[in-house]
Amino acid sequence: MTERQTRYPGPIDRAAVHPHRLVQRGWGSDEHLAQVLDRYPAELFDINLYDYDDAGQVSLRTGARGRLSGEDLLEAIKQGRLWVNLRGVEQVLPDFWADAMAEFGAIQATYPRMRAVTNAGQLILSSPAARVPYHFDAAGVVLFHLRGRKRVFVYPGDEAHLPERNMEQVVARQTTEELPYTLAFEGDATVIDLEPGQALTWPLYAPHRVENLDRFCVSLSMDFQTWSSRMRNGALYTNAVIRSRGGAPRPTDVMGQGQLAARWAASLALRRTGVMKDRLKHFQRDFEPTVGAVDGAGALPA
Repeated sequence: MTERQTRYPGPIDRAAVHPHRLVQRGWGSDEHLAQVLDRYPAELFDINLYDYDDAGQVSLRTGARGRLSGEDLLEAIKQGRLWVNLRGVEQVLPDFWADAMAEFGAIQATYPRMRAVTNAGQLILSSPAARVPYHFDAAGVVLFHLRGRKRVFVYPGDEAHLPERNMEQVVARQTTEELPYTLAFEGDATVIDLEPGQALTWPLYAPHRVENLDRFCVSLSMDFQTWSSRMRNGALYTNAVIRSRGGAPRPTDVMGQGQLAARWAASLALRRTGVMKDRLKHFQRDFEPTVGAVDGAGALPA
């Protein structure tokens, strides 16, 4: 066995590929996707367009759902550089979610100490040239790939690649999930090319980025929380509050279970008081998807 790829405990210690059967059930077809886009609630769309400079630094533009039919919206995604997340799959697409949970159960069974207590999903439709920047998720993730070819870069979960100060800001919803990035990190990445019918797991919090390989891609990103990850997220939130008041909180990776539990309990009270305002609740929208527009992004209506 090689060294763990993360400083955080958990049953997943490195990136690994697993088979799944969602493709055979037809969930990634154009016909099905157009129907999904037609009826999906507009408030559950995240439509992103990422621009990069030569040093790999990213700027984000966000889009509104707009008025396109599902068929035309699908065409705009295929033509552009858009990354479209449909949140709340577990609520909106119950049949799809039931199939996905069965596949998740099979993968979870390969990790004897993995016990998810909550699951949530987002269906990702992304343009052939789309890329997602270096970031982390404040949950465990299984990425079920359904269509196209996708390259995923997974990085070590140490302080150099995953600073806790930045994790705190993400968990407290003060910033988006992007992390400080340098091209020097590329030598540390585990690189996986995903094909339809494959699912990817990686260690809790592991930083990663994604590139599509010249094809329209469809994936289901399933987040899951364990009791351990929920406790640590609570501790990170409490640490964010302490730091915002000028404190220097102790890193969670050196805390014992008792300290993590205490910080988690404190986070429940702090969240109820609204001591840290959610800075991501209202994003300024810059465009709406448009067939034939540059990058698939047209101007917002006046």
